[in-house]
Amino acid sequence: MRKENFCIAIDGPAGAGKSTVAQKVAARLGFVYIDTGAMYRALTWKCVQEGLQAKDVAAVEKLVKKIHIELIPTSTTQKVNVDGQDVTADIRSNAISRLVSGYAQIPAVRTMLVSMQKSMANSGGIVMVGRDIGTHVLPNAELKIFLTASVETRARRRLLEMEATDPTVTLEQLKRDMEERDRMDKERKQSPLTMAKDAILIDSSHRTIDEVTDYILRLCEDR
Repeated sequence: MRKENFCIAIDGPAGAGKSTVAQKVAARLGFVYIDTGAMYRALTWKCVQEGLQAKDVAAVEKLVKKIHIELIPTSTTQKVNVDGQDVTADIRSNAISRLVSGYAQIPAVRTMLVSMQKSMANSGGIVMVGRDIGTHVLPNAELKIFLTASVETRARRRLLEMEATDPTVTLEQLKRDMEERDRMDKERKQSPLTMAKDAILIDSSHRTIDEVTDYILRLCEDR
């Protein structure tokens, strides 16, 4: 496997374990990990700071043309900067999670961010995570994975992640939020959440992160 020519696309719904798995796969292969969802979260965070709602399409389109989003690889994950400010932790709040799909549906937002994502992948040797990577951003990726899990499993995982930062959040609330986000991601007109025809489906409901990681690494060896 030649690193400079190899791209791995991992798609799937929120809470399926995409980011954690992708980080581990990238670390084992010496690849760069790119979480495209962080870019949409970063834009959402900026819009909230500016008081812009998703329905303010013209204003959001103007903002996305001038926003500067940086994804900076670290030893284990990635740091996210917006216009020079570190927002890595801020963009993971439940409030941002509930809002991000609304902004992500705006065609100009997707066009701009997808262009940035394609540029990031030009050098190869990357593991890119999102919802439309295998179908739209990297349609020629050497390996495509669609990672999913039941809503119950995904909500429980997210609850564990958020207990320290938001002890008021409940499992039922997270399940409702995820179901609504799934609906919006699947029904949006531009680049909806769908499984690429040549992607490999992995259900992580009853698999550990390490089991999924090892399976993907075996698939890489086969390619």
